[in-house]
Amino acid sequence: MTPTPQHSPYKSTGGVRRIFNALRYSMQGLRAAIRYEAAFRQELVLAILLIPAAFFLGRSVIEVFILIMSVVLVLVAELLNSAIEALADALSVEMHPLLGRAKDLGSAAVLLLLIFTVAVWAGVAIGRFAH
Repeated sequence: MTPTPQHSPYKSTGGVRRIFNALRYSMQGLRAAIRYEAAFRQELVLAILLIPAAFFLGRSVIEVFILIMSVVLVLVAELLNSAIEALADALSVEMHPLLGRAKDLGSAAVLLLLIFTVAVWAGVAIGRFAH
């Protein structure tokens, strides 16, 4: 016999109201990242500079899309890393090996995407200017 899943009182049921609530929660998350996360602010400044530059550097729609996507992925990874860190800190501010590992893994994900983004931008720049 399959157990009946428990429904969270915090989960919405759907409809237009759910869409507006989801948008509101997303905006609260972005505001929190800007207010409390220095790394996110730094990466956001880079994104504000790099996204317009992608239209000048990219030679095709695909290249522009890939350049922008690489930058946006860094922001997404930073948001997820910040969420992991906030959750870990809410659970315990004392040193715990698994919480430390979770934070380190989130940070490693951001680092890999930063390296990938540098490689993508360098590759497109080399292709554009090295003839």
